[in-house]
Amino acid sequence: MEYRRFGRTGWQVSEVGYGMWGMAGWTGSDDQQSDHSLDLAVEGGCNFFDTAWGYGKGKSEEILGRLIRRNPDKRLYVATKIPPKNMKWPSKASYKLEDCFPADHIIAYTEKSLQNLGVETIDLQQFHVWEDSWAEQEEWQRAVEKLKADGKIQHMGVSVNRWEPDNVLHTLRTGHISSVQVIYNIFDQAPEDKLFPLCRELDIATIARVPFDEGTLTGTFTTETTFPEDDWRSTYFVPENLKSSVAHADRLKPLVPAGMTMAEMALRFIISNPDVSTTIPGMRKAHHVQANLQASDGRGLPDELLEQLKSHRWDREPTEWSQ
Repeated sequence: MEYRRFGRTGWQVSEVGYGMWGMAGWTGSDDQQSDHSLDLAVEGGCNFFDTAWGYGKGKSEEILGRLIRRNPDKRLYVATKIPPKNMKWPSKASYKLEDCFPADHIIAYTEKSLQNLGVETIDLQQFHVWEDSWAEQEEWQRAVEKLKADGKIQHMGVSVNRWEPDNVLHTLRTGHISSVQVIYNIFDQAPEDKLFPLCRELDIATIARVPFDEGTLTGTFTTETTFPEDDWRSTYFVPENLKSSVAHADRLKPLVPAGMTMAEMALRFIISNPDVSTTIPGMRKAHHVQANLQASDGRGLPDELLEQLKSHRWDREPTEWSQ
């Protein structure tokens, strides 16, 4: 496992972290399987774990808490997120700060997360949605500084809405934010335009989420793929999105190097960018952990292939189903 400096925090985090949404709220989630997969990740050198209260109303946080207690001698970095008060993902430009993150809500849900995780301080707390129009409002800023002063959190981050990587630029300049979590993958390359350069300038860490485009960049989906009704993906992969996603993935297949899966190519594309502090694939099963962690070996993709992949950039606009 290779490690990278996590912005101004100075932490050395694994360049392949662990996204924990799939352990609560997705079909097929199993606690025993989750615990085993997490243990394998720690054994493989993974030390950055990203969860949220919104993942199973705290269940994913509880699973991470168990992992922390099983490894008292290891430095594992805990990142979680505060849900918006109105419980709507993503936020919309019409929402006011008080709809999503009034001060009492920020503090109350940090306390809930502390209890679920069983820790005294959270390494990285994050806003689970965001609007850059809230940047200068003092209410959230005072709440963040109080949580830091009280030792409840070490750093604050923002998880920006899907396909809106620029909807945080002003906020990052306030000085209250240490990291930004954004969708970045072979299709979603827009963060390279403005977000990554600003983070580099301000020494803000970047967390690349959704490395496989919710699964299409594994190359295993077809236009006939379906998901159970209680699975989040059944509302995301509406026919319009599924057909287009599969078509884009199919065009990538001729570029996958011999002996490499499309998923590995997708991860290596992200890791090849030095502006990325860590990427957080979901890894519910042991073979996911083994496959994803091996991508961190100090070898990126060849420059020629990276250049070819640049042409597969797919700029999308938020929709009712993009969530």
